[in-house]
Amino acid sequence: MRSLIGKKAPAINAPAVVNGHEIVQNFSLDQYEGDKYVVLFFYPMDFTFVCPTELHAFQEKLGEFEARDVQVVGCSVDSEHSHFAWLNQPKNRGGIEGVKYPIIADATKTIAENYGVLGGEYMEDEDGELTFEGAPVAYRGLFLIDKAGIVRHITINDMPLGRNVDEVLRVVDALQHFEANGEVCPANWTKGKDAMQATGEGVSDYLSKH
Repeated sequence: MRSLIGKKAPAINAPAVVNGHEIVQNFSLDQYEGDKYVVLFFYPMDFTFVCPTELHAFQEKLGEFEARDVQVVGCSVDSEHSHFAWLNQPKNRGGIEGVKYPIIADATKTIAENYGVLGGEYMEDEDGELTFEGAPVAYRGLFLIDKAGIVRHITINDMPLGRNVDEVLRVVDALQHFEANGEVCPANWTKGKDAMQATGEGVSDYLSKH
């Protein structure tokens, strides 16, 4: 599948659980366009092992995302009812009670497919019957979408590999620094460090200081 970088984020219209307790139908990212950045992350399944550590990690940093005008949104192929049940299970029992950002239900797997993170695909066998090859869940994909609805950053981890939420914040900072100052961000850049102009002279000046 071709990369979504620089392209409009695929449309989403699906059920979701919001605020940890409310099921809504027809949830869409369109509500944030022009107002907020979006960090959309996929995880394989509810009621698993690595997944709750990630969902809690995003919740723990939610204030930092909100301070940057970023809306965090989770998504898996489980139903909204599965999400709701997991949200009502305490953390010390493997649940995600306390998570407040929206969690989308991609029961049809079409969202994961459109974003290129579905861990398998439908195939047609010799009898013309559809079969599914691979894992029918999402890889740990993450998409940073700007206020215009354009995908600016993507990471996709295999299922055993949990993400670093601080790295997501760093990339948000880098994008916002570029938008505000027109400066590009070099390797290992963090907020408050020098960036550089995207010209030969600007790069030379930066390198001379480092």
